[in-house]
Amino acid sequence: MWRVQEGLTLIETMMILAIIGILATIAIPPAFQFYKDYQAREQVSEALHLLDDAKSSVTEFHVNHHRWPTKAEFDGLVHDKTGRYVGSLTAQALDKGFQLTATFRTDGVSPELLQEGSGRKLVLATIDGVKWICNDSIDPATGVPGLIPGNVLPQHRPAVCM
Repeated sequence: MWRVQEGLTLIETMMILAIIGILATIAIPPAFQFYKDYQAREQVSEALHLLDDAKSSVTEFHVNHHRWPTKAEFDGLVHDKTGRYVGSLTAQALDKGFQLTATFRTDGVSPELLQEGSGRKLVLATIDGVKWICNDSIDPATGVPGLIPGNVLPQHRPAVCM
């Protein structure tokens, strides 16, 4: 008579565990990288929010005074210059425009927002106070001459910075 098997043999169980292990080895690293990129993009959104607030104040100042604000005037216009992930927000008048730079902190941020021990930078710049360019467009035809470009990686920039 034939005997009915109930359950898996040791070999079958080991094969199933080996297959699960191989699938986990393939699936976990991309999922972890996706999570790190997501985390960095969320932290960059804080910097963009601070830059947008400062951009509005600088644009209004430029419209009213027909010049860019000095550092002291900028400090009076913009009160929020730091955030949970942003260590500093600085402004710089250029020969033919204006630049706002958000520098990320060196601790408490995604490792993706660090470069050689310092925080990466996200930059907004303008020539006329109307059209603002995000991060690193230094081409004289489409960008801002004299711009010190940011170094946030493309995969972490918000859609408006692409």
